[in-house]
Amino acid sequence: MATGSPRPAVLRERVAGLMAGTLTLPLGGCRAALLDPQGPVGAAEKTILLNALAIMLAIVVPTILATLGFAWWFRASNTRARYRPQWVYSGRVELVTWSIPILVILFLGGLTWVGSHDLDPARPLKSTQPAVTVEVVSLDWKWLFIYPDQGVASVNQLVVPAGAPLRLKLTSASVMNTFFVPQLGSMIYTMNGMSGQLYLQADKPGVYAGQSSHFSGDGFSGMQFDVRAVPATDFKTWIDRTKAAGPALDEQAYGALSKQSTDVAPYTYRAVSPGLYEDIVQQHLPPAPGPVAAQPASQVAPVKKAS
Repeated sequence: MATGSPRPAVLRERVAGLMAGTLTLPLGGCRAALLDPQGPVGAAEKTILLNALAIMLAIVVPTILATLGFAWWFRASNTRARYRPQWVYSGRVELVTWSIPILVILFLGGLTWVGSHDLDPARPLKSTQPAVTVEVVSLDWKWLFIYPDQGVASVNQLVVPAGAPLRLKLTSASVMNTFFVPQLGSMIYTMNGMSGQLYLQADKPGVYAGQSSHFSGDGFSGMQFDVRAVPATDFKTWIDRTKAAGPALDEQAYGALSKQSTDVAPYTYRAVSPGLYEDIVQQHLPPAPGPVAAQPASQVAPVKKAS
């Protein structure tokens, strides 16, 4: 059987498939977490992002069109274009070129001012349901979540009731880190010896990826956790099941937990010593040593001079 170039119909199909795949590449990020919020904070941040984009495009798009228009109008073949090599100043041109950037800055500044107050991390969310308090501790290299009202704790897994506000109190038992659930919004730093506060909410049941977005050592890439938003009845069931099995988190268990470890699978504690979070913040418990920089062994011998 002779071989040759593809038939025209087959070639057209291949070209059409290639073009379709190429055109869909820019849409691959449309389901990115930041553009798929699942809570009021994330939705408000998405609105700010889109509003800021629209304000900036209001100057970017006309500037691009004006550049193309000027290049076309003042082309060499256009005899109607006026050539004025002695032109120096125009008040009307200066008014336009300065007023538009000033308006853009004013709009962006106002958007930032309003958003920074409305989305203050420590500002409680309006809800008919009571807030669920969770104490968050970043360790090397894992996350500890303490439920003080329920008396349980979990590692690398945050289970919350969907539709209820979350009052997160955050600190670090080691180096500075960041707590971030992109679909819920508001990244916030955790720092040793300090306690921050963040309100979030998951509107509906689901599993949302959480992460650390601040490099903190060798095990940083494994500091991932899941936020499991479940119905209120399932949350109560999870609390009851957690209380029925597993170790207790006391000072000795916390000391073992604070040691460096990577890629830790989620697990739970059936009980937590009262005031453990405050002891971590006030450093009544010794802070973790933090990442240790490894010193490479010297493999180079001094060169002996030839006699």
